[in-house]
This record gives sequence, structure tokens and C-alpha cells, in this order.
Amino acid sequence: MTKKHNFIVAFVLLLSLVLSACGGAPAEAPVVEQPAVEAPAPVEEPVVAAPALEMAPLFADFIAGMPAEQKFYSVTAADLNLLLAEDQPFLVDVRQASEIEANGYIAGAIHIEIRELMKNLDKLPAKDQKIVVICASGHRGGYAMVALRMLGYTDVSNLNGGMNAWKKAELPVVEGMPEAAVSVGAPDLDPAILAYFDNYLSNLDPAAGFGSVKNDALNVELAEGKDVFLLDIRRQAEWDSAGYIDGAVLAPLNDLPASLDKLPADKDAAIVVICASGHRGTAAQMYLQELGYTNVRNLNGGMGGWVGAKLPVAGWVDWPATLAEFVASMPAEQKFYSVTPADLNEMLAENAPFLVDARQASEIEANGYIEGAIHVEIRELMKNLDKLPAKDQKIVVVCASGHRGGYAMVALRLLGYTEVFNLNGGMNAWKKAEFSVVEGMPEAAASIGAPDVDAIRLAYFDNYLSSLDPAAGFGSVKNDVLNSELIEGKQIFLLDIRRQAEWDENGYIAGAVLVPLNDLPANLDQLPAEKDAAIVIICASGHRGTAAQMYLQALGYTNVRNLNGGMGGWIAAELPVEN
Repeated sequence: MTKKHNFIVAFVLLLSLVLSACGGAPAEAPVVEQPAVEAPAPVEEPVVAAPALEMAPLFADFIAGMPAEQKFYSVTAADLNLLLAEDQPFLVDVRQASEIEANGYIAGAIHIEIRELMKNLDKLPAKDQKIVVICASGHRGGYAMVALRMLGYTDVSNLNGGMNAWKKAELPVVEGMPEAAVSVGAPDLDPAILAYFDNYLSNLDPAAGFGSVKNDALNVELAEGKDVFLLDIRRQAEWDSAGYIDGAVLAPLNDLPASLDKLPADKDAAIVVICASGHRGTAAQMYLQELGYTNVRNLNGGMGGWVGAKLPVAGWVDWPATLAEFVASMPAEQKFYSVTPADLNEMLAENAPFLVDARQASEIEANGYIEGAIHVEIRELMKNLDKLPAKDQKIVVVCASGHRGGYAMVALRLLGYTEVFNLNGGMNAWKKAEFSVVEGMPEAAASIGAPDVDAIRLAYFDNYLSSLDPAAGFGSVKNDVLNSELIEGKQIFLLDIRRQAEWDENGYIAGAVLVPLNDLPANLDQLPAEKDAAIVIICASGHRGTAAQMYLQALGYTNVRNLNGGMGGWIAAELPVEN
């Protein structure tokens, strides 16, 4: 077909369309394709972030509920040693490998370094099994205990004092490294809390003492005048009995969440947390850090370590050391600060001392008193120091046998009274020597002015003397009672504190151990290891025995009695004597 022919055909078709539009038959509407319409995009729901993990309230609840009766979830070295013999706990040593290689480990322990602990929970037993965590001093173990308990492990304890305390107690240690721990199954834990503690523990810095400060370093900071807020979280009784670092603020651990107003307002303030050993301090430290405090350290070794390092302590006296020094220096040439009835009778004729009768009123009424004496019953003595003369004046204390007078002599001398003596043998010896006695009661003593004495020492001796029990012989035992106990086979440690010459000349009670009074502090290894062992102290008359008794009690011995009348009374009663 030619181009011309194509043109004619196209023209004819176009003409037909025009004519149809002008009145011809309607043509079919052309199909017009509509553009494709895309479906609307689905509306995305807004992403809602998971609520932030609120750890501060969890820490507050945990801290408020830590039980003192469970030693705040800790065990002593002695406790753990018993547990290992009776009910083997699962031991986790969180020290660094180098520490274990240098110092050994407790048999049966597995090793998971503190920073890796949260990544190795599959190595631990079920969450209700007994677990004990071990570190060097108890500081890192505290972190682990808190983390594990807050993750749902219900029976986790920290070794108080750590491996240092275990070795100090001379308990068995294995050299080398424990075998590699094996997986026993991943526990079911809250992943958010697990992630929190993994982040916390894995970021502990060994170079910074894992968040602790040593006592000597803190002492230097305080001496240099650095601004450090000292937060003491021990209980009031611990504060009172063991003293505190000067400037510290007391907020007992369980009360800490309700005592936040005691803390610095500045969250960047330098804070050091103080407890007894460093164990409780970690829980408080973690809580404060979660509250936003950025510079919180825990005192490594706690107040116990501070005292052990002989660093300055306020509100406290080191009674074991103080009494050790006192008994070691009591002079034999002054009859260990006593006078015989003959000595006192001469004094009264030449230069009368001030006499204090420490017996009960009923005893004085029944047996009379020495002329010129005032009456202040032993349990009330510390409350009536205003009735005594100046601290450099000569004072003689009188009781029935010399036992109570010994307590008074020790207390007054350690309060700074320099010329105090006890009547050896007491009123019994005075009357036996047939010296003069006045019947009835002395006149009421008058106040002559309150003395200047150390308040802490005064409180200690007031508590000691006022707690003496007349029904228990004021802490003494009569010779016939002791003899009966020995015949019955009771286990009693007899500590004879006389001098060797007295032991040789006058004999001794069978089974007694000789440790002369002045030598006692240097020979404590001869005493029973058990602090509740029954001990009876023996001297010549009962006078020296009171000083030794007070010393042993300060060391923690709980069942110490003094032989009333001493060896002299035992011999006079014709009781058995070895030579």
C-alpha cells in the first residue's frame, strides 16, 4: 500500500468520526485508563521505650531489711569453718587470680573474679542454695552478696574480713588455684537487673581499690585537711562502744534510706562509708551511687581495721590495751596499790587518808565501819565522784573482803586519781586485826565539787560497776563453792596470777596455771581459746584478781570470776593445796 493510499483511508475514518459526533449513532465511549492509586502506607505505632530500671527504691528496700541478727548477710571465719564441717556451702572466690596464687584459697571454692561474676552465674548452684562469697577483706564480697541477693539468690553470705580474716584465724588454706568451674545451667533471672549488676561489677577498677579506700590513705587525706564526708553506718551501740572517726556522721545502715537529709547536697562531694569491717559499707555505697553520688568510697576493713591500725578514734578507749598496760605496770613494791590493815591503821594515826566504804548499807549496819569513812556503794561510785577529794589526794577504798575495793581502785586510777589504794582483805581483815570499828552508819557524804574526768572512761566504769550483781557475789566466787565445783568435775580454768615466789612458798590449787599478773598481757596464749570458757582468777587475797578479771572481760571473756579471799582464804579454809 502506497503512502497516498494510507492518507485517503485515514481521512475517511476521521470524517466518519466527526459525522458520528454530529448526530449519527452514538459511538462507544473510549476506555480511559485511570492512573493507578497506591494504597495508603500503614500508620506506624509510636515506639514506646521500656520504663527505666528504678534501682534506687530496690536498694532502699534491700538496705532497710538487712538483718542484724544474720550479721547483715555475712559470716565470720569461725562461722564458715563450722559450716564447712556441718553443712558444706558453695564457696565463690571473687579475688583476682594473682591474689589466689599468692595467698591460697579455701578448699572447695570455685574462682570467678568479681568483674566476671554476672557472666558466669551458670557456674553457681540453685538460687535457694547456701553460697558464701570470699574476697581479700570482705569489700568485694559485699558487692557480690548484694548483687546475688537482689537477683533472687536467697541464701548468700559474705565472708566478713575475707581471706585476711580466715588466715588470721589460722584456718586451713590450699595453695595454688582451684580447678576450673563448670556450668550447671543458666538461672532464670530478671535480665534488666542482671545487666545492671554486670555493668556495675565489670567496671570496678582494681587500680582504685575496687571502690574502697585503705585506712592509712584516708588518715592522710584527713590530716591534709581534705574535705571528706564520713558516713558511719554502724548501729548506735557500735558507735558508743567502739568509738568513731572524728567528724563522722552516724546514720545506721537500716535507717539510711530515711536519713538522706544527713548527706551532702552536692552529689560530687567526696564520701567515705564506714562500717565495722567493710561488709555493710558496700551496700550503702551502691545505694548512694544509684542516688547519683559520684565520689563514694568504702573504708576497707571498716572501723575494725582503723582501730587495728591504731589510727585516731574519738569517743572511745582501747580497753584491752589500756587495761593491759595497767596490769603490766601495777607495782609489787606498793602491794599492787593496796594497803594492809596495819598500814591503814598507821596512816590514820599520822596522815589520815580519805576513806570510801563501798559496801552495801546492810553490811555496814551489821558490821560497823572505820571512823571517818564516807559511804558510797560500789554500784553508785561513778555517780558520786563529787563526794571525793582532789585526784592527787590519798584515798583508801574499803569493802568486805577486798574484792569490790579492787574494782574501785582500778576505775579511779584509770580516771586519773593518782593515790588510790584498796584495803587488802577489806573490813574482814580489819576486824580480824582487832582495830577499832564504829557501829551504825556514817553521816551522809557532802559534795565537794565535780572532778574533771574523761567522759568516755567515766561512762565505761559507771556501766561496769553499776552492773555488778550482789546475788552473783559481785563477780567473785567463794572458796567453798569453787571447791565443790572442782569436786563435781566442772571444767574450770584456774588462772593463778601470783608471783613465782608466792606459788612456791604457799602452794597452789591442783590444775592451776601460773601467769603472774604483770606478765599476763604477754602470755594470753596460755588462756583458753574459747571466750565463754569458765575462768577463776586466783591471787593472794582477791585484790589483784579484780584487775586481771576486768582485763580479761575487756578482751571478751564472758565467764570470769575472782576467787574471794584469794589463796589466803583457800588455805585458811583448809582446802586442798598442792606444793
